[in-house]
Amino acid sequence: MIDRQLHFKDHIARVRKLALFYLYRLYGMIGRKRKMSLRNKRTIYTMCIRPVMTYASPVFAHAQTDALYDLQIVQNKFCRRATNAPWYVKNSILHRYLELPTISKFMKDASERFFDIANSHQNPLLVEAVSYEPPPPNHFCRRPRNVLLDPPDDLTIWR
Repeated sequence: MIDRQLHFKDHIARVRKLALFYLYRLYGMIGRKRKMSLRNKRTIYTMCIRPVMTYASPVFAHAQTDALYDLQIVQNKFCRRATNAPWYVKNSILHRYLELPTISKFMKDASERFFDIANSHQNPLLVEAVSYEPPPPNHFCRRPRNVLLDPPDDLTIWR
């Protein structure tokens, strides 16, 4: 599901819909009034919902921030429901309390791990495929490795 300009909007919309489906199906366990510990709720999220959202994230982590923000909304919904936080509590406080990085930070870390492993791989074709000089920052074409050069967003500054 790749669109013509490689914005991954269709893919991100499909992934968001699937992640929301899983979030709603697991609402009985991670809902507001449930007595399960926050640690267990976070574990359910990191094992069931986040892998759905971040599968193959080194490929589409460089997509537009507006498109990736849709995935961040899903994570924010989980944080609110799991902690039973009122509307006036900031999302950054909820992320810090649950010890969850934002989706963009998680994707950036996953991309770093992927490219580090690929650079030291024994297959020379794979090493050649991932080793390239990134274009200057004002270049209009973004490639997957460019996500490593992105500045941190507002929610990830505290880490």
